[in-house]
Amino acid sequence: MSNIMLFEDIFNVDKVDPDGKKFDKVSRIEAKSQNCDMFMQLDVNSEIYPMSQGEKFTMALARTLNLDGTPDTGFYTQGHRKTLADKYEYVMHGKLYKISADEGKGSKAEIYVSYGGLLMMLKGDQNYISKFELDQRLFLLIRKL
Repeated sequence: MSNIMLFEDIFNVDKVDPDGKKFDKVSRIEAKSQNCDMFMQLDVNSEIYPMSQGEKFTMALARTLNLDGTPDTGFYTQGHRKTLADKYEYVMHGKLYKISADEGKGSKAEIYVSYGGLLMMLKGDQNYISKFELDQRLFLLIRKL
């Protein structure tokens, strides 16, 4: 499964809508990861998946939902086939549109992903960001702990 997952960690929600509520059904959360010391801003559909300050959740970024690692076709296939999504509660599919990195050893980097207008920014150690590529398709998977 390691070839499927590009990143996975446990996050704590520090703030919900830090700049005020902009949309009725969307909340922007700010969260910090426990193991990798990453910072994330993420827009979440709060109508179907509300999140609160202080909550813990597992967040993963994956290339595909297929457990055998085969690339996603972009088409939904009906059936009772098990996928990576079965292990999570909230899943979004998007495209990485920006990568920025500082120069030097131990420097920070950021990736920006759009999930159909819901945005994510993940910032931290450049070693965790080096696995990502511009215009890459990504699945974001979340499960509350």
